[in-house]
Amino acid sequence: MAALLSYCCSSSSTFKSSFFPSFHPKTPTTSFHNHQRSASIPPIRFHCSSRSSSEQNQQKEKSFSLRESALSIALAIGLMTGMPTLGLPAFASHAGSALPNVSVLISGPPIKDPGALLRYALPIDNKAIREVQKPLEDITESLKLAGVKALDSVERNVRQASRALNQGKAVILSGLAESKRERGKELLDKLAAGMEELQQIVIERNRDAVAPKQKELLQYVGGVEEDMVDGFPYEVPEEYNNMPLLKGRATVDMKVKIKDNPNLENCVFRIVLDGYNAPVTAGNFVDLVERHFYDGMEIQRADGFVVQTGDPEGPAEGFIDPSTEKIRTIPLEIMVDGDKTPVYGATLEELGRYKAQTKLPFNAFGTMAMARDEFEDNSASSQVFWLLKESELTPSNANILDGRYAVFGYVTENEDFLADVKVGDVIESIQVVSGLENLVNPSYKIAG
Repeated sequence: MAALLSYCCSSSSTFKSSFFPSFHPKTPTTSFHNHQRSASIPPIRFHCSSRSSSEQNQQKEKSFSLRESALSIALAIGLMTGMPTLGLPAFASHAGSALPNVSVLISGPPIKDPGALLRYALPIDNKAIREVQKPLEDITESLKLAGVKALDSVERNVRQASRALNQGKAVILSGLAESKRERGKELLDKLAAGMEELQQIVIERNRDAVAPKQKELLQYVGGVEEDMVDGFPYEVPEEYNNMPLLKGRATVDMKVKIKDNPNLENCVFRIVLDGYNAPVTAGNFVDLVERHFYDGMEIQRADGFVVQTGDPEGPAEGFIDPSTEKIRTIPLEIMVDGDKTPVYGATLEELGRYKAQTKLPFNAFGTMAMARDEFEDNSASSQVFWLLKESELTPSNANILDGRYAVFGYVTENEDFLADVKVGDVIESIQVVSGLENLVNPSYKIAG
């Protein structure tokens, strides 16, 4: 245990760098046992901000050091032994129940590609198109093999996908929404032709041409699957039904001005927001984007674990709604795989759903989610973060972020450059490039 304590409390500890995303603290807390619903007691925080003085930061460092060390120890013990996490509010479950054994959460190789995660997250139930999709997705793993084994494996993948398409085409066509049927047919024709081209690429042993063609084919598959979605699949609970809601998907481009990097001055990150699985969370974000809330805002945390922003100037830790002059908050929103509607207002651990898999997991580099107060599930407002890497606390398919924070999108282009973003870099703009028509109840159109 002594070794464990030393490791967890070390400033270079992986555990210490892996605290949960929470609000940027603007006022220090003076007691470890102060559990007031304030954004000033996060387990993960900004280590420095361009708007905070060094004196304030030193005070915060002192007041949080004991808390961080204790949380690190609790998490380490909980993960390593399955013991209850010492009753700490952010991580304790009802009746002192233990954290789940992470092994029960693993169900095969994790899917880390953001495009694949988004495709599998679509609210469809058409086995035939999934049987076409899976072998095409598996090409990614096949290409990791050495030498000719890679192309031999790709060849099997392509044959399997082609066979599934030929055998299941009628079922796939029957699953298309009536209003999207013609487009779906066109995409299926392009998919069939593209698979023949991929087969020829394999025959010619042109390994470098496989991945680009795979990406093209999966875009066709994703388009067909989106054409199977006919309207929004469920009713949002009445208490949230008047909030800005994204009933579908939207794509945004986030342009970031990179400072102090001679090799990268500007970068545009394309982000797909999933309102099918997080309509309140994604709708809130799109509404803020249309208000230009994030334009000109600095990156406020970038520590190799997450990139975080969204804390506005002034004492408020979220978006002040002009119509109420109060911070607009949204509920914690988690869609569980197999459920028809999201869970609201509670973590999966609090609900005892330890084996549940989230529809939008923290698997991909650039997973986008809402930061919130450590002790209040329904306190998210405007602060968002992007997960950058796996660690002991966040391995794909077996992490303790899933079910605790609301994922609502993935960076699908230039995600690798997130690692180059630093504190003080500026978000020049975020613009909706598609899907704005899926936003209902937009508050940005209301005067005032």
